[in-house]
Amino acid sequence: MKPSGIGGQAVIEGVMMKNKDEYAIAVRKPNKEIVIEKSTFVSAAEKYKIFKLPIFRGMLSFVESMIIGSRTLTFSASFFEEEEEVKPSKMEKAFSKIFKEKAESVVMGITMVISVILAIGIFILLPGFLAGLLTEVIQSRVLLTIIEGCIRILLFISYVAAISQIKDIKRMFMYHGAEHKTINCIERGYELTVENVKRQSREHKRCGTSFMFIVMFVSIIFFIFIRVEQQWLRYVIRILLIPVIAGVSYEFIRLAGRNESKLVNILSRPGMWLQALTTKEPDNDMIEVAIQSVEAVFDWEEFLNTNKGKASKNKSAKKSGKNAKTNNKNEKSKSIDNKLDENKSNENSNPSRSNKVNQNQNTDKKTEETIEEIIAKKESLKAKSKLKADSTFLPPEDEKEDKGNQKNDISDKGNRHQGEKYKKSDRKNTNSSEDIKASGKKHPADEETAATVTELEYKANPYIDEEEDDEILRALDRYLFINEKSKEEE
Repeated sequence: MKPSGIGGQAVIEGVMMKNKDEYAIAVRKPNKEIVIEKSTFVSAAEKYKIFKLPIFRGMLSFVESMIIGSRTLTFSASFFEEEEEVKPSKMEKAFSKIFKEKAESVVMGITMVISVILAIGIFILLPGFLAGLLTEVIQSRVLLTIIEGCIRILLFISYVAAISQIKDIKRMFMYHGAEHKTINCIERGYELTVENVKRQSREHKRCGTSFMFIVMFVSIIFFIFIRVEQQWLRYVIRILLIPVIAGVSYEFIRLAGRNESKLVNILSRPGMWLQALTTKEPDNDMIEVAIQSVEAVFDWEEFLNTNKGKASKNKSAKKSGKNAKTNNKNEKSKSIDNKLDENKSNENSNPSRSNKVNQNQNTDKKTEETIEEIIAKKESLKAKSKLKADSTFLPPEDEKEDKGNQKNDISDKGNRHQGEKYKKSDRKNTNSSEDIKASGKKHPADEETAATVTELEYKANPYIDEEEDDEILRALDRYLFINEKSKEEE
């Protein structure tokens, strides 16, 4: 769920809720009546743009939250002062005479300054002083700074645990729990009812308790890098760095409220553990006060509807993407099925075409079978012709010798002219043979010998006729003609 941007604070018997420039205080009076005071507070960031920058906006927020907190506490306390009929003191009378209408704001300012001075003395100066007592035992400045930070955290936890035992503070912590539960109910998408609020957690990442713990933790890191020998100067630097530390801590709290990563959750966990001391389980009356304080400055119904609309849009977008993919797949499968159905229907509607196709397939099979038979016959006939040629045309050794002698006589008795021709032709053939070998072609003499061998095989084979050759050619022509015709029909 998207963060609502609401911040709050527990007051005496009530809750303050702030949304942007508006804030409302809901207080339950001693007569059980709920009083709501709505007001506005324009931040200085509207006038000075520098306070909209990181770190600087945290400094301003820290100061403004103290101002608003003191105002709301004063407002809530006023109802119970009237019941007790407390008479104004001499100091209050003197302030009212001097400052008149501004007397209340002046008193509030002085109170805030005194509280800040006490907080600096207890949580900044005192831990530094106690850690300084260990300088004779521990020489490491880094280790002393870490010990100082641990003392600061222990003092803060002890202070919170001590004041939580006071009856009025304990009830204020119960209203603090009601504030957290109410904001969690909205940000988790539930309607703002008492039953829904009761089921929510008391922990919240943007709580002021977590902010104070982060301030103390960040101060340890800052003070490690400050190494000043003079003790008084070290204290002055620590006080001056408080706004910067508050600005850095504010940025982390701001990030934690919008981020759900594991690292941020781990770093936020110690501050949320500390909220177990500053928040208590509220009763139904306290939850009603917190709900009315929220409703005075925030339209939670519109917030829930817009977030639900965005969530439904995201879901519908994801579903539409999935449906588009499935539709594409279905369309492809349908197109394939339609094509198959069209082919089947065409075959059923055109029986003549299917018969022709079947006839062509049968003729193809027949022609393939006849061609295979003819090729087998031809190979067998070639084998027989080779055997016969080897048996008839291979002369005995005596005849070879006689023929060789006859050839020699003829070559001796031959013409000189022919001898010269043969010599010239031999020279030419030797030169040409080298050229032919280089070119990769066959020698003419090899071609003549191959031709004579084929003629001899043909004469020796009585089974090979021109009619069989013609049948083979006719069968091949018929096969090619049928294939071309079938392709044209398809």
